[in-house]
Amino acid sequence: MKRPTGVRTYAGLEHDLNGGMTMIGKIIRDAWVFGILPETETCEGWEISRIDAIHQQVNDEWDKYSCMVSNLPNDLRERHKSIYDEAIKMAKQKGWDPEQIASDED
Repeated sequence: MKRPTGVRTYAGLEHDLNGGMTMIGKIIRDAWVFGILPETETCEGWEISRIDAIHQQVNDEWDKYSCMVSNLPNDLRERHKSIYDEAIKMAKQKGWDPEQIASDED
């Protein structure tokens, strides 16, 4: 199926910049935490509008916990830690340097 001209799609979490340490990567991982998406879903080939819809669902879930990991129930907090620890490990293996990113923002 041919996509209409100008429709932007996402490369997928595994092909994202900075080892997936991007805003879209965070949305996907948070969707995993809250069970909105299965952890096997990387959103490869998704139109950005679909990711925007997931983003709204993720925001609605975070609002329940005042957008703070420490406010998550134990099971969700442990799931968050597991998902993000693995994501950070993988991103570093792909060359992501959080210190470099932070210094670029100064």
